[in-house]
Amino acid sequence: MDRFVWTSGLLEINETLVIQQRGVRIYDGEEKIKFDPGTLLLSTHRLIWRDQKNHECCMAIPLSQIVFIEEQAAGIGKSAKIVVHLHPAASNKEPGPFQSSKNSYIKLSFKEHGQIEFYRRLSEEMTQRRWENMPVPQSLQTNRGPQPGRIRAVGIVGIERKLEEKRKETDKNISEAFEDLSKLMVKAKEMVELSKSIANKIKDKQGDITEDETIRFKSYLLSMGIANPVTRETYGSGTQYHMQLAKQLAGILQAPLEERGGIMSLTEVYCLVNRARGMELLSPEDLVNACKMLEALKLPLRLREFDSGVMVIELQSHKEEEMVASALETVSEKGSLTSEEFAKLVGMSVLLAKERLLLAEKMGHLCRDDSVEGLRFYPNLFMTQS
Repeated sequence: MDRFVWTSGLLEINETLVIQQRGVRIYDGEEKIKFDPGTLLLSTHRLIWRDQKNHECCMAIPLSQIVFIEEQAAGIGKSAKIVVHLHPAASNKEPGPFQSSKNSYIKLSFKEHGQIEFYRRLSEEMTQRRWENMPVPQSLQTNRGPQPGRIRAVGIVGIERKLEEKRKETDKNISEAFEDLSKLMVKAKEMVELSKSIANKIKDKQGDITEDETIRFKSYLLSMGIANPVTRETYGSGTQYHMQLAKQLAGILQAPLEERGGIMSLTEVYCLVNRARGMELLSPEDLVNACKMLEALKLPLRLREFDSGVMVIELQSHKEEEMVASALETVSEKGSLTSEEFAKLVGMSVLLAKERLLLAEKMGHLCRDDSVEGLRFYPNLFMTQS
């Protein structure tokens, strides 16, 4: 820990931010230091650690001080760590939180996961050694400590404050257990790869297999799950995690949506996705946050919320006018229909059937009779007959 020096946390000229991760605690050897978990930033030149509550408390260590790094797997009740082995401290080192240390290494403990991606990016920087090709100007190499009365609302600190405010609204720490069971998923991934190759062979022999057999086999393939589910261990707990999750959702939901007429309730999506993910279950909050990013990422799906509060996932190509016209045609053929009757006819859940009828009513194509026998919908003759 005596290699760390106080810093302002601002990036210098020629220095670029590579990755950042919240909830990182620093160990001096095997001992915890007095600071609470903070935000760890990796730049092309330094490892920067900042207290999440007190942004004035910020320290850094040059990447040139690192000898090598290694991973330490998580255990029961223990977070995954990155062990950083260091060169001895220089005699003319700037002031820092510790003046001396008996250890030649530190440990970075990732309380909110994200260690896999951080280790990969740190390894790349150690290999590329970009700090040698883009040296920081001599006048800026002095590590400036906090200055009284200085308002630091710009640069990386200002950006970090805004990001943390957004994350507080959307992120809640979800405790995860049984991390050591990940080894059991290795064989499952091999089975998923096998299932994909078998599925391709089924397409080639489509005419030789009955429809019932095809449906049954597809259910078997779905139960095998996703080969590489997006997890917090890989992408951390912030926006990057939800973006990667949204992309994976678009990949696995497009085919089921097309089979179900282009729309599914969020409850159905939650069950389908978690069934496919096996042991890497999603929380409802993570699913909603990922679905909110579908349109922003220009994916073929979108999240929609009806006036009643019911949330659905639908294809971007799903047109509201066609949906309403279909509902009107079906009700007109039968004279009148309840939500349950309409659901049986079109093959969808009662919840979605009712929302479709309510939407057609809202647009003036249907009218209702709400009596003791229940809610029944009729064609709006005022619109169709003069």
